[in-house]
Amino acid sequence: MPKFDYHSAFSRNIGWLRPHEQDILRTKRIAIAGLGGVGGSHLLTLTRLGIGAFHVADLDFFELANFNRQAGAFLSRIGQDKVDVLTEMALDINPELDIRAFPSGIEKDNISTFLDGVDLYVDGLDYFAISIRRAVFAACAEKGIPAVTAAPLGMGAAVLSFLPGKMGFEEYFQLEGHPEQEQFIRFLLGLSPAMLQRSYLVHPEAVDFLNHKGPSTPMACEICAGMAASQALKILLNRGKVPAAPHGLQFDAFRNKMAHTWRPWGNRNPLQKIGLAIARKQLAKKNEAQPLPINSTTAASTIERILDLARWAPSGDNSQPWRFEILDDRHLVVHGFDTRDHCVYDLQGHASQISLGIMLETITIAASTHGLRTHFQRRPNLPDTTPTFDVTFSEDPELTPDPLATYVPLRTVQRRPMHTRPLTPLEKQQLEAAVGSHYQVQWFEGFTNRWRFAQLTFKNAGLRLTLPEAYPVHRDIIEWNAQYSEDKIPDQAVGSDPITTRLMRWTLQSWNRVAFMNRYLAGTLLPRIELDLIPGLACAAHFALLAKHQPGNIDDFVAAGRSMQRFWLTATKLGLHLQPEMTPLIFHEYVRNNVPFSQSSSMHQRARAVSQQLCEILQEEAADQAVFLGRIGSSPIPKARSIRLPLKKLMHNRQV
Repeated sequence: MPKFDYHSAFSRNIGWLRPHEQDILRTKRIAIAGLGGVGGSHLLTLTRLGIGAFHVADLDFFELANFNRQAGAFLSRIGQDKVDVLTEMALDINPELDIRAFPSGIEKDNISTFLDGVDLYVDGLDYFAISIRRAVFAACAEKGIPAVTAAPLGMGAAVLSFLPGKMGFEEYFQLEGHPEQEQFIRFLLGLSPAMLQRSYLVHPEAVDFLNHKGPSTPMACEICAGMAASQALKILLNRGKVPAAPHGLQFDAFRNKMAHTWRPWGNRNPLQKIGLAIARKQLAKKNEAQPLPINSTTAASTIERILDLARWAPSGDNSQPWRFEILDDRHLVVHGFDTRDHCVYDLQGHASQISLGIMLETITIAASTHGLRTHFQRRPNLPDTTPTFDVTFSEDPELTPDPLATYVPLRTVQRRPMHTRPLTPLEKQQLEAAVGSHYQVQWFEGFTNRWRFAQLTFKNAGLRLTLPEAYPVHRDIIEWNAQYSEDKIPDQAVGSDPITTRLMRWTLQSWNRVAFMNRYLAGTLLPRIELDLIPGLACAAHFALLAKHQPGNIDDFVAAGRSMQRFWLTATKLGLHLQPEMTPLIFHEYVRNNVPFSQSSSMHQRARAVSQQLCEILQEEAADQAVFLGRIGSSPIPKARSIRLPLKKLMHNRQV
């Protein structure tokens, strides 16, 4: 084993440190309570800085749940005490360390011993260890020991320093006399008055004050260690300005922001009081809110787990035109139906048949994650209105899980404007490969083509929104005051601003109101601009999915749905979003087949105009072969979306 030499080991610190400053750090002793996500990184970072002595305390052991963030978490270390593992790792960096371990953790009876002779305390206690944290900081203040606490927040960190003679921990946080949950809120807001991390918390259910659980990232823990060590260096060398409480720092790598916070009087500051009131209200709202269900926990059998994922397949207006019947553990029946009797957009059931194809492809994808190959057979001699499929599964040990399975519940519709960044050649290549050999993708890129499509959808919306036969559909498909909807479209996902949404809700209460708005107040103009014209321009491209031959029967439209789903899931995998633009195709089919769809002759004239404009953009043959139109681009993830009926409501014996 090579001989250890302190000055050689830490020579690369020199430059940012003077040689004599490195020697000073060698004489310093730091106490670290808690060796988990932040504490373990604190110890290793400070050891590499050249600190010569430590007191370390932790009573916990390593387990799998620690792997995403804790420095000592390895398979080989599961079940081992954290204090032993981290001590060994630190000594492997500097075998000359004077390190004293407290394997029973910090208790009120041993705080004095733990802090005896230390130059600095660095807090690594679990966020929820409020009581013992207060005791340790109180002891530091009594002994005149500077103390630093750094909290991992999102993908960044916040740091506070409490120095002798300055504002103390309790004076700043004002925790005394408050119940535990209120103390958690005060501690969080005191640590990060700027709350930079709040805007990108995508799964609030993971924050569980009642059960002392919360999310954390490895980036945040490492940033904590860097920020805390930087403050430790300044404190120990008396070099550089230390932002002591009520001053603080928060850096967020996700937001690309650094905030220097200043809260005189700590949590008694008027701004903090307002923030605390907001935080309490948001916490109460979160406790009342229902989490977005991605997968149910009640699916017991393999086939139920397959269906629980497959039920996330998209369908027109979230109609979900299928019900499931499980015959045995290798055989199920998909009972399809269409909505042609009440939905003007489901000409001859084709839209529902495409949705059924999407569902069958999603079953195939879901089954692959269980090593099962899927086989379909449409039952003959049944009415076109109720296409029914026998689905059987067979084990295939060589079958690999389809990588698109992960994206099935994440795929959603983006009705709002997207970024205009062009698709890369690699993105288009992967999307074109996804549709299979029987289909091709026709792209419409650049401002001119986006403008032509925006004009098409704008004209098409003028038909949709004035068509009397479409009114019941529009009236019934929206769930108002909703972020999620199991069987409709929530109003928050429609894409309109709050004023337009309220106006739409009032208007759709009766056809007379719709007719009045259209006749006298240009009622369709604002929604057409907001929901069609602007989004039509604000995207990377529009596209058409073309079949090699014009689809004619159920099997053709089912096959188109299968291809369409793979295209959509691949887009989701690439971090792209899309919005279907199917109604121009639907009206084109009405016109091409000379099918009457309205009692108003003017509606047929408008449909012919839409059909003509579509043919001018796609060319007539391509318009006849098109099975899917849409716009695509990158954008933030929609905050509102349609979800799905739970599996138990989709079973055949409950509802058909």
